[in-house]
Amino acid sequence: MKAAANGILHLSIRDGWWHEGYNGANGWAIGDDSKHLNPEDEDKADAESLYRLLEEEGVPLYYDRDSSGLPRGWIHMVKEAIGSIVPVFSTRRMLKEYAERMYIPASQSLKDKGLH
Repeated sequence: MKAAANGILHLSIRDGWWHEGYNGANGWAIGDDSKHLNPEDEDKADAESLYRLLEEEGVPLYYDRDSSGLPRGWIHMVKEAIGSIVPVFSTRRMLKEYAERMYIPASQSLKDKGLH
């Protein structure tokens, strides 16, 4: 998650935070959300997806340079990653959410039971 603050594009399977953070324009998602019957099939599908993404999308986007030598598409994607990931996936947001959803209700529950 911190990598996006430094302009690093994420390329991963859609689990954990990337399932929430991926918007189709801020990095790449390996595979799809469907589950395969066994781990070997899932690994094979993920590997094929990874190589296809690198060969057909990531590498060409990075090396597609304008007359100034800048990879404009890549830069656009980096800006999208920074703008869509950094504000949402931060320690500040996480702590605020934990306090509102867990710590304050837990504290109130203890008070209600006379344990606080």
